[in-house]
Parts: sequence; structure tokens; C-alpha cells
Amino acid sequence: MIYRLISIIFLIFILSGCQKKDDVKMMYLAHTLPQTHPVHKGILEFKKALIKKSDGKMDVKIFPDGQLGSEREVLELLQIGSVAITKVSAATLSNFVPEYHVLGIPYLFKDKQHQFDTLEGEVGKSILEKGSKFWLRGLCYYDAGSRSFYTSNKAIRKPEDLKGLKIRVMNNQMAINMVNALGGSATPMAYGELYTAIQQGVVDGAENNPPSFVSSNHYEVSKYYTLDQHSSVPDVLLIGTKYWNKLSEQEKVWVQEAADESSQAQKQFWNDSVEESMATARKAGVEIIIPDKSLFQEQSKSVLEAFMQEHPEMTDIINKIKNQ
Repeated sequence: MIYRLISIIFLIFILSGCQKKDDVKMMYLAHTLPQTHPVHKGILEFKKALIKKSDGKMDVKIFPDGQLGSEREVLELLQIGSVAITKVSAATLSNFVPEYHVLGIPYLFKDKQHQFDTLEGEVGKSILEKGSKFWLRGLCYYDAGSRSFYTSNKAIRKPEDLKGLKIRVMNNQMAINMVNALGGSATPMAYGELYTAIQQGVVDGAENNPPSFVSSNHYEVSKYYTLDQHSSVPDVLLIGTKYWNKLSEQEKVWVQEAADESSQAQKQFWNDSVEESMATARKAGVEIIIPDKSLFQEQSKSVLEAFMQEHPEMTDIINKIKNQ
């Protein structure tokens, strides 16, 4: 841990002296995903669009694969101005900016169209701006699909089938409450430990989107994938306000327009990745189950009710989304 911290600090020290070279303003962007991921491909579109719009006056140097730390660590680097931009899950960001918790509510969105009408409209933009007071200004959302359950030995066809099953979740209270409300036993665990945990029976399954299910090789140790699509937590591209405030008005326009263009391109990358991932899972013998989602939606209503009681200040945002 100490060695890793020293390495990151040393790298940042080197980077901080290299932000402008030959009249090109270089922005450093760090994220935790592999370069094959559809979100990384979206980030490449952001880089391409920014270079084009600025006529080469601005550029982006990308550090993928967690080179500069975990999502939380990179967020902290943005806050102090050591790194300009990152991509994180809205679930991680909710630990910094409370309004992002809303986007993790089960079955909040009717469908994909409703989700992006919301995210790209008044409500979504207002949430992006909420992060500024925490030195984290949102630029745009990236599609991270819908999360569904997968299990090793027992198929989940209705909520009752989750009873007694240990389901790995992110260390996020909304996810924990959802699995418990559906009758399962939510088990927070590091993602890197999950393959072995399923293989050895420490947990009975987990929940995630198709590209992650396949890229993590969890399809090798999970026989069933139930597309209940209980939550659709987006990824967020954001910039540290310490860096943003140093940009000229024209540079801010270039950055925002490049982000918006990359968001649209990333949606298609995501759709292509989902199709490829589902084909891989089926070929490997995974049973794909299409359940009656209304059963899961009904049983998870208590999660929304509890959240609104605990966070009455979020009621207006939730109502706007539901009435979108």
C-alpha cells in the first residue's frame, strides 16, 4: 500500500509539470477500466472531438486500467487538482455528491429512452452541476447498462428464488437494501475476489451488466443469468473544478461539446458490447432467463419508500424523474 501511494505521488509530480507543451494544453484523464471497454472507447471519442474542436490546442492523455488508483482515489486527485478528468460510476460518486444516490433506485427508469431523456434533460444536468460544490463538475453521462442477477447453481425466475442466496453487491447501501428487500442476503465484497468466491461457493451469485459479466469471466462459473434489470446506474465523466476554473470560456465550450459528442458515440459502443457479451455467454452454455420484471419491481418498492423517508430533500428530484 505504501509503495503504491509513493508511486502514484511520484507519477503525479511528473505529470504536474507537463500540462502544457508546444502551446498544447494537455488534460490528464484517469479511469479504472480496461482499454477494450465501451466506456474507454467513448473516452477516446472525447479526446478525438476535443482535438478537432480546439484545432489541436487541447489534447487528452489517458491513464486507463487503474494506473492512478481506484475510482475513489482518482476522485480525490481531481479535488486537489492533480488530475483533470475521470470517469466513475454514479454509485461511487454518490459518496461525494448525495444527489447521485437517486440514480441507483431500483426500477427508477421505465426504459432506456426514459433514462437518457432524464439524464440529458433538466434533471440530469442539475445533478451534474451539484458536484461543483464538492470540486467535481459533471460533464456528461455514459451508458453503463442495467444490472441483473447471475447465479451458479440455482436459477432466479422470481423474487422468491433469491431467498437464502448470498448475492455479492457493491459496498453501496442502495444495492444492499435492494437485494435484502428481494429476499436475498446482500454480501458486499471486492470485485476482484468475486470469481473465486462464486467458484468456491462463498457467494451464490452477483449482479452486474452483460459486458462486465463476460469481461470478468464470471460467466465461466455462473450457469444462470436473469435479466431482471433492477438498476441502471450510469457512469459519469467529470472534471475537477480546480482545473475547470483555469480554462478560458472558449476552452470550456470545447470540453463540454466534446464530452456531449462522446456520450452519444459511447451509447452505440455499449449496445455493440452487450450484443457481443450475450452471444459469448449463450455460447458458453449460460441459461439466459427473461423474468416478469414487474414482480421484482413490486417487491423492491420498499427501497424507494425508505430512501424518500431518509432523504426527503430528494423527493422533488425523484418525482421529476418519475414524471419525465
